[in-house]
Amino acid sequence: MSRKLGCNPWLLFTACAHLFFLLLLLRTRAFALSVVPEAAEDETEPPMLQSEKSVKISKISRELKDIVFIIQSQSNSFHSMRSEDLKRDILQQAADLGKELPVVLLIHQMDRHEGAWTILPLLRDFSVTYGKNSSWIFFCEEDTRIRVVKLLETLGRYDCSKEWFLGKALYDEESTIIHHYAFAENPTVFKFPDFAAGWALSIPLVNKLAKKLKSEPLKSDFTIDLKHEIALYIWQKGEGPHLTPVPEFCTDDVSSQRADHCATTFSNFLPLCGEPVKKEDVFVAVKTCQKFHGDRIPVVKQTWEKEAALIEYYSDYADISIPTIDLGIPNTDRGHCGKTFAILERFLNNSSARTPWLVIVDDDTLISISRLRKLLSCYDPQEPVFLGERYGYGLGTGGYSYITGGGGMVFSRVAVQKLLTSKCRCYSMDAPDDMVLGMCFSGLGIPITHSPLFHQARPMDYPKDYLSHQIPVSFHKHWNIDPVKVYFTWLAPNTEESLKGKKVGYNREDL
Repeated sequence: MSRKLGCNPWLLFTACAHLFFLLLLLRTRAFALSVVPEAAEDETEPPMLQSEKSVKISKISRELKDIVFIIQSQSNSFHSMRSEDLKRDILQQAADLGKELPVVLLIHQMDRHEGAWTILPLLRDFSVTYGKNSSWIFFCEEDTRIRVVKLLETLGRYDCSKEWFLGKALYDEESTIIHHYAFAENPTVFKFPDFAAGWALSIPLVNKLAKKLKSEPLKSDFTIDLKHEIALYIWQKGEGPHLTPVPEFCTDDVSSQRADHCATTFSNFLPLCGEPVKKEDVFVAVKTCQKFHGDRIPVVKQTWEKEAALIEYYSDYADISIPTIDLGIPNTDRGHCGKTFAILERFLNNSSARTPWLVIVDDDTLISISRLRKLLSCYDPQEPVFLGERYGYGLGTGGYSYITGGGGMVFSRVAVQKLLTSKCRCYSMDAPDDMVLGMCFSGLGIPITHSPLFHQARPMDYPKDYLSHQIPVSFHKHWNIDPVKVYFTWLAPNTEESLKGKKVGYNREDL
């Protein structure tokens, strides 16, 4: 029996569906074959991504013009060269963005006023010159390293129309003499910037400070710790802004893994420009007096004396057991200007003419001669060099800078020759020697050269985070510390290894 064939609707639908998907697949494959070779020939970004990238670079470049970079530079040839290197690096990073370059200024080239390094006297000029067309003044040291794009991203988080004081925050764990025991009840509450990490002022704050400086000239006699004093001036006893901590402002070494998130890093190494200066090229003069022969001089002999090839002790009493040399200058309770100038005369007239460097220290100065020799390799002894920790006196009203004596004062022979050839001398035998020397060199037009590696006070008088990125050359004072422990923890030649993670004899946290 034959079966009659009929039209099944379901079979017809299925056949049509298969045909539709087959045609769609063939069309898709043909389209893919037609576009893949073209894409392989042109691997440039899609127009939309190119446009977004162009807008981003344009924005970065526009913001870059809004920042004025100020390098806290010095006129000494070694330091000015390092500052010029940093300036070139900033400008090269800016040039790589392909747009207009920012303003980069070196403080020592901006103003011949003695107090330019204290920055506050320059704020009025900053306000007049950049107060309308810029957003930020960014300050940094010669060894600060800056990632320009990251810095722009960081500053972009803050509304530049408001008053901002930005930086890496330091604070005192205990009240300290170098800050005049400020905030004695709780010194941790007051934050001040670590200059090594860079710090920034918004233009509205610069303009406000400039207006105040115009109506109320600076009154402070002494500049001791500039970073703390600037923070105090900006704070204005609570009327101005506190420092805002910025985690991207760092003092980590550029090679550190933690540096990835940083806009700034710091070259935290001891400068070495060739071979260290020979031991025989450094003459060390120790100022002492009879009443300290029994307690301070033994510390010197137990710690750093063996590092010095040429050393003499100058006292008011000749003691052959040390031995000391009596210069015929009576001891004074205050300054020691007469004794210091007698040492300078003796160095020039009695020491070998081939000895290019003189270091004058107190009998309670703790110093690393080996590190000093490395540091001095970067200075030209044919220049008049006067080196140490810089303080200032009356700089807001035309005063002078000076090297504070406790941390050690370093002179090139040329500097001593120029000083003694002049008629500048002590106005009294008990005048403060370091201040008189600063006044004399200022009058001669010989600049003070600052190194933060010299310290007028003890390790405990400085924030731990501040010392963490230093390889110090000296500390000063024996008050309430074991000076031998301090020396072997911070200054002895083998303690340089401690910064690389190796073990040292004592714990710095305890000192």
